[in-house]
Amino acid sequence: MKPLSLTELTVTGMGAANVLPTMAPTGPSITSAHPRALRRLSAGAWSVVLGLLVVLTWDALGLDLSAVRWFGDANGFAWRNHWLTAGLLHQGGRWLATGLAVVLLVNAVRPLWPGLTRRERWLAVAITAVCLVAIPLIKQGSTTSCPWDLAEFGGTAHYVSHWRFGLNDGGPGHCFPSGHASSAFAFFSLFFMLRRAYPRQARAALTGVLMMGLLYGLAQMARGAHYPSHTFWTGWICWAMTVGIVTLARPRPAAVRPD
Repeated sequence: MKPLSLTELTVTGMGAANVLPTMAPTGPSITSAHPRALRRLSAGAWSVVLGLLVVLTWDALGLDLSAVRWFGDANGFAWRNHWLTAGLLHQGGRWLATGLAVVLLVNAVRPLWPGLTRRERWLAVAITAVCLVAIPLIKQGSTTSCPWDLAEFGGTAHYVSHWRFGLNDGGPGHCFPSGHASSAFAFFSLFFMLRRAYPRQARAALTGVLMMGLLYGLAQMARGAHYPSHTFWTGWICWAMTVGIVTLARPRPAAVRPD
């Protein structure tokens, strides 16, 4: 006797077999719908978590002061007003960020890259604007002072971790996280704007933004303007906000109506 398949139900009676086929599921499968989008979401979420672990590990090691001591002493920071750090990388970085923001805005109104949707173009503008506004707002509520404000480097403040919320260190505060680094990290939006139509350019943009953000952070550390953790936290906050906004703004699949 041939065994019954799992997709058939045999009802025996009166010496005859009546086979009732199972009902095929209607509508899209949850596991098959938008698998590529799900993979991207998973990768984005994991990158946020792993980035947070890296930044927390740096904080736990307490290496901020050791890092800035390479550039400063009781006389202050020799690179504070240097043309390379204060001129090219600080002031020049601001102008570069302004130029990129203008390019994004122009691209949103009149596409500079064929193949980008209106949604992708305006989403990049929105993400960049949110990052550029959010970091200075966080700084306004921070009591952490900059390295050049410490008594060890000729100032009046004493070192207090940025984790000790509300505790004044005797300095002016408003130094955490790094505002200048956000002028690079705010453009993580370029990666998400370009990745569908221009994947190679998207990866190049992501690499460039990371390198510029870290370079700005190094310059600010050499000047005594920020600790390394300030740059790392700015990078993580901008990345987390970018991934979050992209995820929330992703179009939802249309509901399937029964016939």
